[in-house]
Amino acid sequence: QVQLVESGGGLVPAGGSLRLSCAASGRTFTMGWFRQAPGKEREFVATIRWSDGVTYYADSVKGRFTISRNNAKNTVYLQMNSLKPEDTAVYYCAAKYGGLIGITDAKEYPNWGQGTQVTVSS
Repeated sequence: QVQLVESGGGLVPAGGSLRLSCAASGRTFTMGWFRQAPGKEREFVATIRWSDGVTYYADSVKGRFTISRNNAKNTVYLQMNSLKPEDTAVYYCAAKYGGLIGITDAKEYPNWGQGTQVTVSS
């Protein structure tokens, strides 16, 4: 089981930026970011494959968010720019062992971090 620890959340005005980090205790094939707003289901944000850095994004964040990884540090990042109030949510890091990219179902990810709050004020 891989342990995941997120950091970097906070309060930011609309239009601002934040960078989330996810430190993993080991290597899996694919890492992802999900988010969950109050009263809503957990929603896919982005995913990246460790081996070659191939990425996949939800349409709602494409062009604004960038997922990246640092192999030496076993860390995945989510750079969030042009933030909107509707981006407010708890953001979770997740990991799975398959290398197939574009998997957006949270149930396919067996490993999860504790989450970090992102609040975007209008």
